[in-house]
Amino acid sequence: MPTLETTQVSGAIDTLPDFTSEQYKDAYSRINAIVIEGEKEAYNNYLSLGQLIPDKADELKKLAIMEMKHMKGFTACGKNLGVTADMVFAKEFFSPLHGNFQKAFKEEKLTTCFLIQAILIEAFAISAYHVYIRVADPFARKITENVVKDEYLHLNYGQEWLKANLASCKDELMKANKENLPLIKSMLDQVADDAGSLEMDKEELMEEFMIAYQDSLLEIGLDSREIARMALAALV
Repeated sequence: MPTLETTQVSGAIDTLPDFTSEQYKDAYSRINAIVIEGEKEAYNNYLSLGQLIPDKADELKKLAIMEMKHMKGFTACGKNLGVTADMVFAKEFFSPLHGNFQKAFKEEKLTTCFLIQAILIEAFAISAYHVYIRVADPFARKITENVVKDEYLHLNYGQEWLKANLASCKDELMKANKENLPLIKSMLDQVADDAGSLEMDKEELMEEFMIAYQDSLLEIGLDSREIARMALAALV
């Protein structure tokens, strides 16, 4: 099958990958699994947050339901390309962040839970989806564009909670960031080759993530020096 070279997409990309190649499908089996597992993790995490904030449980349940819808959409993307998602790989991929969230949840550390799910994971997802949209197949592009709109709502929810509680949660926020931000970089490093097979550049992915992440910290109310100090954790 020829590579689809005539389709124009935003972001000055003139060519798309060959969605039918074995190399593409092999890489996609892991990338697709990651987004499916990521949305499943988000679903469970928002329900967990609802247990810690009972008066916000209904709002958080709505966010969780949106994540489950996303999971089903990305599952359909894999089926559309005839690819079976490698969920064993994806569970291992998310294991460090999953473990840190569960530990924070059991210790009722709301700030850490919000940082992991509503800032780091959402910023990670938004940045990856933005890069992916430019090189996605038409079916997946439409689904991903709709998902991104929802993810901004989730990011904003976490921002607003942290902003409202910044005076009392800043120390925990800094500590949690130092422990979890390096995991995002290691996750990107882990899938750099597969992302490359999908025409997604690792450096662009990291750049997009850091922009979204630092914008979130600014919205929360941190100053430029604090943001720079937190961002340095990614270089560890």
